[in-house]
Amino acid sequence: MQTRLKTLLLCACIWLMPAAPVHAATPAAGYAVPIGGALKYDNDAVWGRLVELAGGPGARFVVLATAAGNPERSARQIVDALTRRGAVAEALPVSARLVGVDVSRAVQDPALIAKVRAANGVFFSGGAQERIVDALAPGGVESPLLSEIRQLQQRGGVVAGTSAGAAIMSTVMFRDAQDVMAILKGQLREGKEVDRGLGFAGPALFVDQHFLKRGRVGRMLPLMLAKGYKLGIGVEENSAAIIHGDQIEVIGGKGALLVDLHDATHDPAVGAFNLLGARVSYLDRGDRYDMATRTVLPSAAKLADHKVDPNAADFKPFFANDPYYLDMLGDTTIVNAMGNLIDNPRREVMGLAYTMRPPQDDKQPSLGFEFRLYKKADSVGWFTGAFGGEDYTVANLYLDVRPVRVRQPLYTPWKQ
Repeated sequence: MQTRLKTLLLCACIWLMPAAPVHAATPAAGYAVPIGGALKYDNDAVWGRLVELAGGPGARFVVLATAAGNPERSARQIVDALTRRGAVAEALPVSARLVGVDVSRAVQDPALIAKVRAANGVFFSGGAQERIVDALAPGGVESPLLSEIRQLQQRGGVVAGTSAGAAIMSTVMFRDAQDVMAILKGQLREGKEVDRGLGFAGPALFVDQHFLKRGRVGRMLPLMLAKGYKLGIGVEENSAAIIHGDQIEVIGGKGALLVDLHDATHDPAVGAFNLLGARVSYLDRGDRYDMATRTVLPSAAKLADHKVDPNAADFKPFFANDPYYLDMLGDTTIVNAMGNLIDNPRREVMGLAYTMRPPQDDKQPSLGFEFRLYKKADSVGWFTGAFGGEDYTVANLYLDVRPVRVRQPLYTPWKQ
């Protein structure tokens, strides 16, 4: 019998309290647009679409570079990018790194609140996401400025953010969790690795960023399991996810990974992170996902090109190799494996995640994880060369993650 996923101890050594959202998120009429970071200023597909969603030329944006290390420069670059696409954009001075700014007063300033009230969109810069949450919801208490941003979204406006600005979109976020393997091994502490987010994407969807580039599927899965999320989206760099009601649309330079844990199971008796039957899909640019029906809707370019159905009688696979991935958390490895598997006669691919040189304070240096991707009857893909490369959309592959013991060192010199 399948066990229900719920907040639990990932292993005997972890203590994890559930993080309550700052705000009890309700469905918004507007848009949440997490951008995966490293957004290029010539990415018209993203910048132009933000202005379009906010009402087109003349749409008013306020920019909060609260997360940035250099807020003046970050705000200026974002304002310029929006202005070049026809928006009327203005930076709000809400950053502890701005000389002479008292953030606690700024988030209550009637003049700044009025600027948000007059805007059609808000854009949060990258940097350190904890600066945004600590400024707009100090001690978990929602500020008047944050309340006005929520009102903007409720009336149909756009709340967008890149990198750190994307991390805050969930009701729970990663606060400072750069070491993905440490998360897999159970280091998931409140106020350190994880914290409350601001919840613009709603209560049901977890959002992560820099996702494929930094192999962050390894940290998303433990957090989703611990916090009870059934759906998660990891947005790649220079790409964006437009979230509106139950619909997600992916735009930009690459895509996003969609993780569905509705039917996944976990065995707490194992004593380390494990997960069976997670459903994973890769959404390329132009693809959509319906959260209500849990259905991938490929782009027109994919539908006009080639459907890849590995369960069809006339399936003619492109790949014939039997890959094994020694670093499943490597740069875009998970998506490369998914594209290979969907167009391969093999029914599964395997890989590892482990620490090659464990730090001295690692209490479990030999703990690694086996990743097994496999097909079922509903696994399907689409391929196109229309974007200038070999681009796949992949729907409904399945993923098992099991703890394994990895030899340290993994290999030794060959001796005759």
